[in-house]
Amino acid sequence: MDSNKTSIFNNFKSDLSASVVVFLVAVPLCLGIALASGAPLMSGVIAGIIGGIIVGLISGSALGVSGPAAGLAVIVFSAIQELEAFPIFLAAVVISGIIQILLGIARAGIIGYYFPSAVIKGMLSAIGIIIFLKQIPHAVGYDADPEGDLEFMQPDGENTFSELITMMDYIQEGALIIFVISMFILILWERPFMKKIKIFQVVQGPLVVVTAGIIINQLFSGSSLYIDETHMVSLPVAGTFTEFINQFTLFDPSAMLRKDVIIIGATIAVVGSLETLLCVEATDKLDPQKRITPTNQELIAQGTGNILSGMIGGLPITQVIVRSSANIQSGGKSKLSAIMHGILLLVSVISIPHVLNLIPLSSLAAILIVVGYKLAKPSLFKQMFAAGKSEFIPFMVTILGIIFTDLLIGILLGLTVGIFQILYHNFKKPYAVTTSNDNGTTKLRLELSENLTFLNKASIIETISHLPDDCDITIDASRSHFIHPDILEILDDFRQNAEYRNINLELVGLDKEHENPMSELKKATKGM
Repeated sequence: MDSNKTSIFNNFKSDLSASVVVFLVAVPLCLGIALASGAPLMSGVIAGIIGGIIVGLISGSALGVSGPAAGLAVIVFSAIQELEAFPIFLAAVVISGIIQILLGIARAGIIGYYFPSAVIKGMLSAIGIIIFLKQIPHAVGYDADPEGDLEFMQPDGENTFSELITMMDYIQEGALIIFVISMFILILWERPFMKKIKIFQVVQGPLVVVTAGIIINQLFSGSSLYIDETHMVSLPVAGTFTEFINQFTLFDPSAMLRKDVIIIGATIAVVGSLETLLCVEATDKLDPQKRITPTNQELIAQGTGNILSGMIGGLPITQVIVRSSANIQSGGKSKLSAIMHGILLLVSVISIPHVLNLIPLSSLAAILIVVGYKLAKPSLFKQMFAAGKSEFIPFMVTILGIIFTDLLIGILLGLTVGIFQILYHNFKKPYAVTTSNDNGTTKLRLELSENLTFLNKASIIETISHLPDDCDITIDASRSHFIHPDILEILDDFRQNAEYRNINLELVGLDKEHENPMSELKKATKGM
């Protein structure tokens, strides 16, 4: 039975448990991304709620979780500054959603399948390493860089590595103690004997970590170990329902026809769609059941989410690998976990923001460090190294590119290396060459491959130019299904050149039907 067609309620317990973990991971990321984007804090929460509930309902992804996009933070920040008004920026978000729906209808989702597996695995590992490194300062109580920031250059003027040095002057003992205890709990929860105990199969380690962090910090109250609110979650708190509603910002419909707003909307749509498709591919690889997400449906889901998010004051939404991987690692089985994480966000913001604001960021740092480690396990590096240079080089280039620049640049660098490898292999192996000697006459046979494109021109020309004079040469195209006109032209030029070099040329297999007509070349060789 196709698991995608079963009821999403079949694994309710697993999905509920996973949704709590995803919710705990999502809260600081929503707030941190909003802060890094220069937007109201509530805008990140709105995007998280819509990404979970609305996108989750429409999406065909079993385990993908959507929310505010860290990869768009720089674009959003500059766009808000350029447009000078948040409601006008929200109009651009609505436009981006409309464009994404059109891309889905146009079946543009197939683009995601053109990224090599080595690049996708490199992206996962790079994000894991970045999460690990970025959370170390939060673990010791230094929170200058907003949660969710994945850029190498940080808003606080540091970079990913210099931050690790700067934090040494700001270590808070209370935060460090809570982090160490949190890590101990998470490692304990991963032990096989703990997984055999029924209650611990339902109660996830991250929930225990957060609860313990709150309790321990309250015990620290009145001492130098106490962590103040600057190092805790900071959800917006509304005293009344009216105040809660007033935290939402409506978009400016009149701005949707402005040229600069349309350009920003198109930029968000293209970059956001690309990040989503990459995340979809990565999430499908992490899925234990190896289900395949319908990418065109995903673009429509993301577009719908962005239209709604933009209308009521939310940031742009994409599928997010940090949340998706946390969902998978926590035992999520269906998209119900993503939907319930959105419901938990909505309910908690309305009813218990004071409680969530007691959570130390050092507790959440422990959870995210474990998520990061699982994405970049040493065993994956060994596996990719064993797969050979063709896999390991683009894998490592992608990792280094993402760590030292950003997600899209790193992906493009890895993809570029992959394309150069294709060019190299096309240059090397467009045919097989065999040599024999018959009564002192050298005989060469070139057996062409099934497909010869213009990428094979360099190799074909290089080989033909070095063939010896005064010999018999057979070029066998009997296995070829497609031969590019540029290759045909090279062969025709060689036919003419062979007459002057005393080369007895025979072309085999050119009288059959090919995708490109070759009869003229065959006719030209008659009588040679």
